[in-house]
Amino acid sequence: MNDTSAKIAQYLLECEAVKLNVDEPFTWTSGMRSPIYCDNRVTLSYPNIRQYITNELVKVILQHFGNVEAIAGVATAGIAQGALIADKMNLPFAYVRPEPKKHGLKNSIEGHLEAGAKVVVVEDLISTGKSSLKAVEDLRENGIEVVGLVSIFNYGFAAADQKFKDTNCHYISLSNFNVLAEVAIQTNYITNLQAEKIALWSKDPQAWSDLIGA
Repeated sequence: MNDTSAKIAQYLLECEAVKLNVDEPFTWTSGMRSPIYCDNRVTLSYPNIRQYITNELVKVILQHFGNVEAIAGVATAGIAQGALIADKMNLPFAYVRPEPKKHGLKNSIEGHLEAGAKVVVVEDLISTGKSSLKAVEDLRENGIEVVGLVSIFNYGFAAADQKFKDTNCHYISLSNFNVLAEVAIQTNYITNLQAEKIALWSKDPQAWSDLIGA
């Protein structure tokens, strides 16, 4: 755990972008039950947090993807964060839809990106990696070179890590589930016992969800 990842985790808990509740789990869109719920769009409402996150993502991009020529956000949550980064770096910006429009030009990518442009994709959260890698695939199919992906937070699922490796897409998150759990204990947001229960979820989310729903 480094200072940046810990500070991001603390900010996410403070502004309630991330919520933890073992006793009354949240239901994700997929129907899976989870003790954690993350909506990093909440951070946009807090100028100091928003600015810190943007600055740290820019640092990561410059350090690891210094040849970037444009920024692409993943709709919808990655749009605002991506635009903030592109503005800070004075780079072109576009965003990738989850699916092409059903009318007009039927675009899957909104905005203009030069063919062959070296692009960093911006996502707010990585869970299974499905939506993030769909955006990467769409960009590549349109002749764009994806040099990497950055996100504010990730759940640390091994299956997601493998998917990124399989598609040859390097990604970096400012913070992750393990750091968040540690910070939550240190700040008395959760107890050690609750942390143990949450840790069981992180090892096998589906099994945990099935057990809770049984």
